[in-house]
Amino acid sequence: MPEAKFEWYKDKAGKFRFRLVAPNGQTIAVSEGYESKDACINGIESVKKNAPTAKIVEAKQ
Repeated sequence: MPEAKFEWYKDKAGKFRFRLVAPNGQTIAVSEGYESKDACINGIESVKKNAPTAKIVEAKQ
């Protein structure tokens, strides 16, 4: 059975980014640009660690 995955890549500007891809291949989220691959991987680890049970709330304008 397919699973969700994080993919990291280098964008056209030379920055490292990651995207969260659903099991059906749809991109769910895309990160900001990072200066290094290590910083990008750290961003992935931060999302995995800090948001496993994040609440869904309406943004205040």
